[in-house]
Amino acid sequence: MDLLLNTPALTAYEQMALDETCALAHAGGFWLRFYRWADKEAVTFGYAQPRRSVLRQAAAAGVGGPAVRRPTGGGMVLHRGDLTFSCILQSEQPPAALYARLHGAIRAELAFLAPVKVWGKTAPQAYLPATHGQAGACFLNPVENDLLAADGHKILGGAIRRFGKTVLYQGSLQIPGARGNSALKKAVITAVRREFAAHFAPRAAQADVLAQAKKLAQTRYQSEDWNGKFE
Repeated sequence: MDLLLNTPALTAYEQMALDETCALAHAGGFWLRFYRWADKEAVTFGYAQPRRSVLRQAAAAGVGGPAVRRPTGGGMVLHRGDLTFSCILQSEQPPAALYARLHGAIRAELAFLAPVKVWGKTAPQAYLPATHGQAGACFLNPVENDLLAADGHKILGGAIRRFGKTVLYQGSLQIPGARGNSALKKAVITAVRREFAAHFAPRAAQADVLAQAKKLAQTRYQSEDWNGKFE
């Protein structure tokens, strides 16, 4: 069944934990979830990124709140007003192909709202979690099939991790006022529905799933062992 999952407001730690919990519990269909944030600001960073550099850059940008290592790769993302969402599906397609499909579909829908460009071929170095000890900032370093506004600044980036045949995508749409913009949310839903033939049924996350995610947030995503894995 294709699900549009609704959840209460969660911390950054709980957001990561719920995505992992849902990916591990996934049994088919396309699951789409828009984050509701309990944190006014937060930072998430790619699994292999050095934390010290992330914290320095977040402080320089004036972003407070929790900083949590994601289960997915990619670069550092500053969350302050972005429309953050995750997708879970089963697919044997390579992650790059899924990334291109998802972003291409979203671009087609966003084009009804504003001009959007797709970033082209990218050098392999752009995918490194860090260069000379400096963690890559996702929205300063577009990679192939990321979406850009007409003026060239990146507006949509994401990261993927595969759990067997199940794929978790975590994305951030960064347009001013995005988090409260129902038209942008509708564009993402429509894009997924058309590209993946998803017939969404709204569903509240079950209490036992939320409890499991909160426990995982405490034991892993808030832990020093996890967040300090690569300093």
